[in-house]
Amino acid sequence: MSLAADRAYERIRAGILSGEFAPASRLREEELVRVCGVSRTPVREALGRLAAEDYVIVTRNQGAQVKTWSDADMADLFELRALLEGHAAARAAQFIDSAGLQLLKGNVQEMEAVFRSPASNEQKTETFLRLNGQLHEAIWKAAGSERLENLLGRLIEQALVVRTAHQFTMDRIAQSHQHHRDLVEAMANRDPLWAEAVMRGHIRAALVFVRQHANATSP
Repeated sequence: MSLAADRAYERIRAGILSGEFAPASRLREEELVRVCGVSRTPVREALGRLAAEDYVIVTRNQGAQVKTWSDADMADLFELRALLEGHAAARAAQFIDSAGLQLLKGNVQEMEAVFRSPASNEQKTETFLRLNGQLHEAIWKAAGSERLENLLGRLIEQALVVRTAHQFTMDRIAQSHQHHRDLVEAMANRDPLWAEAVMRGHIRAALVFVRQHANATSP
């Protein structure tokens, strides 16, 4: 891809991940040309790449739109995450060193500080989700498999598209954080089966929440 196409790709992809371009919304070339600051050809190249990565659907004579995630799509995505992240957690429990364990413990302590913070719930949620991403990435790194880390990175990006359409509550975040505590405890005890079970339950609980919220907000 050209530099202009790369720039368009990064800009459109960021807009999808942030929710600026919502699921099912049309991606009109003339608007993307203005937003990305490039011509139509790089925009088309970028849309083709995003379609190949399952972020966008391009239909002949109808243009492009952001993919809408069905219940079956979400179930498939979260099931793959549960399998792969469960495997990563099991490997991490076996291979994590003292520095990696301290990193996870520090991350959990930062998360707990979020609950005590006087910040707004919106700010707390934003901070917690950032720390949540760091904790998961630290576990992937501790698993010691670059291939596994790359696969999970792609799945998490797609999960972000689903997540941006749903509002997290502090109660839901507190529930999720208990899983983080259990994960660190499993790592500290070098128990791969425990770590895998907790991680799989953690991902499955996220899917249940997304489904419940989708049902509650559907017309």
